[in-house]
Amino acid sequence: MAYFTSEQEVYDTLGKLFVDMVDDDELFGKFRKSNTIVQYRFHDPDSQITVRMKEDEEPKVDLGATDLQPEVTMTMDADTAHRFWLGQVNVTVALARGQIKAKGPVAKVLRLVPLARPVFPRYEAQLKEQGREDLVEVA
Repeated sequence: MAYFTSEQEVYDTLGKLFVDMVDDDELFGKFRKSNTIVQYRFHDPDSQITVRMKEDEEPKVDLGATDLQPEVTMTMDADTAHRFWLGQVNVTVALARGQIKAKGPVAKVLRLVPLARPVFPRYEAQLKEQGREDLVEVA
């Protein structure tokens, strides 16, 4: 059974994580050094999150439709994204197995992966704050 039943649930959880990250200057400052725009395209349920991480532009997170032009597009099911932000997915292995598909300069994405580690406990805490303990203990 999928963790998310609707596009809105994806935005309320994964989307909120990105919106909150943008507001954290210290944390997001590290992501901005990637100097890119990343779009996460999810299926089951269909949704997308686009994040501008450009050094010379204001950070921006679009949930759903966007006018941003992504340099990197990551496609996966929403469950894989959820498990990644809980620290349970090895991106390199998921790319090799086709669980995550990447378009664009993948080297940029792989440089971002270590930066994501400090976000894992933040996502878990956010889920608990939202009363979504059901999403914390996943296999």
